[in-house]
Amino acid sequence: MRLILFIFFVATLNCANAQQSYLIDWGEVGEESIDHLVELIQINSSNPPGNETEVTDYLATVFTGEGIKSDIYALEDSRANLLVRAKGNGARRPLLLMGHTDVVGVQADNWYADPFSGMRQDGFIYGRGTLDDKKSVAAGLMVMKLLKRYGVELDRDVIFLAESGEEGTPEVGINYMVEKHFDLIDAEYCLAEGGENVIVDGLVNIVGIETTEKMPRRVTLVARAKPSHGSMPTLENAVLILAGAVAKAGTWQTEVRFNDTTRAYFQRLAEISGEEDAYRYDNVENPELRDEIQQHFIENFPYHYSISRTSVAPTVIDAGFRKNVIPSEASAILDIRMLPDEDVDDFYAKLAAVIDDPRVEIVPERIYRPAAPPSDIDNEMFQTLERVAKEMYPSATVLPTMSTGATDMAQVRAKGMQCYGIGPARSIEEINSGFGAHGDNERIAEDAFVEFVQFLWNVVLETAAAR
Repeated sequence: MRLILFIFFVATLNCANAQQSYLIDWGEVGEESIDHLVELIQINSSNPPGNETEVTDYLATVFTGEGIKSDIYALEDSRANLLVRAKGNGARRPLLLMGHTDVVGVQADNWYADPFSGMRQDGFIYGRGTLDDKKSVAAGLMVMKLLKRYGVELDRDVIFLAESGEEGTPEVGINYMVEKHFDLIDAEYCLAEGGENVIVDGLVNIVGIETTEKMPRRVTLVARAKPSHGSMPTLENAVLILAGAVAKAGTWQTEVRFNDTTRAYFQRLAEISGEEDAYRYDNVENPELRDEIQQHFIENFPYHYSISRTSVAPTVIDAGFRKNVIPSEASAILDIRMLPDEDVDDFYAKLAAVIDDPRVEIVPERIYRPAAPPSDIDNEMFQTLERVAKEMYPSATVLPTMSTGATDMAQVRAKGMQCYGIGPARSIEEINSGFGAHGDNERIAEDAFVEFVQFLWNVVLETAAAR
């Protein structure tokens, strides 16, 4: 009986801490991971035009060197996607790891370093894609190598997808894979970009796990009127009409509404916040305090304002061609980020009512991200993410978050997959530095990147290794 109990105890311990079964030298593996990230950054895959096939060629070469088979799927020859599958015994449904290989463009003159150098300096790696999203590509590459290298037996297939076109052209990437090859990526869970951990006083204090995201549903406002000479002002001025419409839309206080993710986010945040902030977070749904709290949010923490509602932000205005001509047409783009459950047509009808001017046409942008419900926060994957976070960062609180941006998880969430965004740790100073995703001098701390790879490895082992 003692022997049986001992065997049960050891088996339980191994199940709960699978990562402890593999003695990895994270100093050595960390340098290997950094080398891959630097080499990926040195491939200019700015979208447009993308040229992501240069990245998949690199990945395929690395995998071949490890004796790992990879497959290429491409709608366009220069914009390929790469797929690798580590086979399990089929006891559980697969786990999908995603990272996109394209990056946004740069204004190189504004950069401290060459945006495609992968320069390492003072503990940071500089370059476009360090945060968005070649860090995920490099981490996925490393995890697949380690699974092979250590001969990890798996209860489920682990699939790595390096997809193209995330930065605005998903038809060549995730849309193509979902529409034409979904059987190859169909999984129970998905891990991708979107989360962020926060360092306070040198310790990771918050681990943010993205469980849902807002929907980009932009529109263009078009105002039309009779053109005339600038010396003879009239009320029928397209610029004036547009300005009124933009002012109404931009100051519109849309409905405050929460979902399971944002409720849990504010509840957990209240538990670790000071008295004043905790009071606000505890009362975000109190109708008597709602307006006051939302005003505080938009003045002091716009992220909290944005996740509380469908947001509307004027971003581009285009009008006129000469300083002495009143133009016949003027237009403006509204960047609308809708809550996951927002009725699109109903919202556009409300926008029209707010603008209340028949001279202004509302032209919706093509929808390229589907609506999808938030992923659960009470299943095996989220609980594993919490457990691994606590093991690596004992002082941290795990917060489910809603991204105000958009990711390729939207497409697979819409197919029923439970998806979670994870990310590296960054200090408050670093978050506010301007050296973030899509910014000039985008960079990632080397130690944070290595911890990110380790976090992903630990989660994959906990959820996929044979029991």
